[in-house]
Amino acid sequence: MIPILKSSDAAALKARVMERSQLQNDDISARVKEIVQRVCTEGDTALFDYTARFDKVQLTAETVQVTREEIDAAYAAATPEWLEAMREAARRITAFHEKQKQNTWIDFQPGIALGQKITPLSRVGVYVPGGTAAYPSSVLMNVLPAKVAGVKEIIMVTPPGKDGGVSYPLALAAADIAGVDKIYKVGGAQAVAALAFGTESIPRVDKITGPGNIYVANAKREVFGHVGIDMVAGPSEVLVIADGTANPAYVAADLLSQAEHDPFAAAILVTNSDALATAVDAELARQTALLPRQEVILQSLTAYGTIVVCDDLPTCADIANQIAPEHLELCVAEPYALLPLIDNAGAIFMGHWSPEPLGDYFAGPNHVLPTSGTARFFSPLNVDDFVKKSSLICCTREELEKVSDQVILLARQEGLDAHANAVAIRFGKEIT
Repeated sequence: MIPILKSSDAAALKARVMERSQLQNDDISARVKEIVQRVCTEGDTALFDYTARFDKVQLTAETVQVTREEIDAAYAAATPEWLEAMREAARRITAFHEKQKQNTWIDFQPGIALGQKITPLSRVGVYVPGGTAAYPSSVLMNVLPAKVAGVKEIIMVTPPGKDGGVSYPLALAAADIAGVDKIYKVGGAQAVAALAFGTESIPRVDKITGPGNIYVANAKREVFGHVGIDMVAGPSEVLVIADGTANPAYVAADLLSQAEHDPFAAAILVTNSDALATAVDAELARQTALLPRQEVILQSLTAYGTIVVCDDLPTCADIANQIAPEHLELCVAEPYALLPLIDNAGAIFMGHWSPEPLGDYFAGPNHVLPTSGTARFFSPLNVDDFVKKSSLICCTREELEKVSDQVILLARQEGLDAHANAVAIRFGKEIT
């Protein structure tokens, strides 16, 4: 069903996977730049104008914020089983991220105290897509680390439906479970700009997180520097390393769980077993025919689905490190033995009973992950993304005098006499 390659073809595979991003579109970038600039300068006027133009909804300062009644209606529309599952997922996500918290620390040494102060961001904005791309699980993954970090206020924006409500009401229940403070019915690049610069109705935030379409991704890139952002995400990907102990039906199902996301999603199997490669390929065809999103799956598999057969597992690991996948599954007999060879991956799923969807929804680690090879230098969304760190230095007179000549020497060598003088003047050595 999909091509079966040898490890020597890995470089071509990497190039194909890396080229999937649709962000490099000059026309869209120019349109986004215009939208961002207008919202920056005109505030609500531009925000509501674009909402009327793109979403066909007339909003005002009085109607843009989601009401408690709308949130209650979202709860009423949800099943008790779904609410129970979401609350349990929220508990697990919170517990995992609690372990990431850092505390302010000070190291008192003779004559000097050095440390680091941890301060939560004051206000964070979370973007939640509408329509078929609305995932309540992503609300939990974006909001709960911010709550754990101690962010004072969390703002959520999500596109309106044509009836003037939220296009995907279950996102409201998820937001309430996670502890969002305010929700606004705006979407697209204009919503990102509103969060970045503030309008009469929507307060300015310190950082924007959350997924979105190409317009949202470009808008986040455009406003970066005025505010922080989590990352500019590309299409999803999974790479499965599997040996002869893997069940081909399980491996195929895991590959398809990513392929159904998007025509640009990449599902890749790297294995040291020819027999497994052939069996997984057959399973992909069988299972695809049973799935409702088979059109999207076929587009994804045709363009980016690949099986690579290698001589051994270390070579499989080397190919995975080259791809630096968003999701990496180690479907092998001894996943802990293979783990030291893995350098680049957003999330690593170990063993035959740790499928990627477990991480998407319920395990606890964050599912907001680096894509398109950026796992080489980016990490999953985490508590550190919602705090800032300040260095602390407290020196005594005696300690400063002890090191003053060396500080003065280093400053003057760089031609910064005023820097040198800020130390020298304290000891009667003013530089003139």
